[in-house]
Amino acid sequence: GRRPMKDAKFFLLAAAVLGFVSVALGAFGAHTLKDKLAPEQLARFETAVRYQFYHVFALLGVSLLARAWPDLNFAPAGWAFLAGVIIFSGTLYLIDLTGIRMFGAVTPVGGVLLLAGWLLLAWEARKIL
Repeated sequence: GRRPMKDAKFFLLAAAVLGFVSVALGAFGAHTLKDKLAPEQLARFETAVRYQFYHVFALLGVSLLARAWPDLNFAPAGWAFLAGVIIFSGTLYLIDLTGIRMFGAVTPVGGVLLLAGWLLLAWEARKIL
């Protein structure tokens, strides 16, 4: 069956790792890539970092909610956020770091997963409101 405490711990760890990576990539973009990328590329890279970092807080919320309401299932929202960040931000990083623009065809899938995460969170949260 479901294991809400295991979910809570996993999403807390995922938030911590993504937070660390967000700060590291943000610094990398600001200091190392600033002079190597065109302004539109740097803006895309910063968008990837920003969306990744926003969803660190979403994952922290999922972790706290799973712990506070173990009878509810916040895991689908957490998985959607995590997959969404990996696909959305990941493809934007890949475009800028490799120059392979075809990754952009997959980026919207990540965006849809991020949106789905928020809808799944709202769907489950309605049970405690």
